[in-house]
Amino acid sequence: MAMRFQGGIFDVDGVLVDSPHSRAWRQSLHDLMASEWSDIADRTTYSADRFTPAVYQQVIAGLPRLGGARAALEYFGVPDADRRAERYAAAKQDLVATLIESGQFEAFADALRFVLAVKSAGIPVAAASSSRNADLLLRAIRMDTFAAGQRLDHPLIGPGMTLLGLFDADMSGRELPRGKPDPLIFLTAAQELGAPPGRCFVVEDASSGVRAAKAGGMTALGVARLADEKALLDAGADLVVSTLDEVSREALAEGRLERTVLECRS
Repeated sequence: MAMRFQGGIFDVDGVLVDSPHSRAWRQSLHDLMASEWSDIADRTTYSADRFTPAVYQQVIAGLPRLGGARAALEYFGVPDADRRAERYAAAKQDLVATLIESGQFEAFADALRFVLAVKSAGIPVAAASSSRNADLLLRAIRMDTFAAGQRLDHPLIGPGMTLLGLFDADMSGRELPRGKPDPLIFLTAAQELGAPPGRCFVVEDASSGVRAAKAGGMTALGVARLADEKALLDAGADLVVSTLDEVSREALAEGRLERTVLECRS
């Protein structure tokens, strides 16, 4: 039998929550190009139809806010990307905060089931996102409401419990000197869980996050919510699934990541 896992580390945006970050990055750049940056729009490769969810996933996902802004501007050939990145990052933050406050996001049900399964297997869990908005999202998701809707009677879920309350450690939004694909955020999460990195698995939906997990000596579980299985495998993921319901709970409890045959769900 393989050695048991001692820690499960979860990215937030795209793994646990279908958050408005991608929309906010796209819309805020569109607004800037249509207004205060209109004079340089024709000197870029930007167009609204070219800023797809796949571009967000490949270029921005997993990076700290300022790094993500700079990466997007460089991708579209925006002049003076370094200087403009701070303005873009601030515009994105204002918009994403508005979208979160208005409830324009939802949790992935398969992810909530998986977190509960990991906890039930006796594996401590940590949230690890570079986004400063991750805590807002995790606090807004009511596990008792989810349990009622799923007809779950789970001993870990009490009245008023939020998704954040399930985590044993929370690294979301912390100021760290290096972002993904550097493994620092995951190594720090493992340390806070009291688990050796080699006994942890990381759940990620972005290639940069998978590379960070592997650079830290951890097992990487990729979630291909955008049909990007190949990109996650190329980044080094040990297992890639399209839904976390595909992960074998029995194998997980024994320290392995394996696929299981899905049962039909209503």
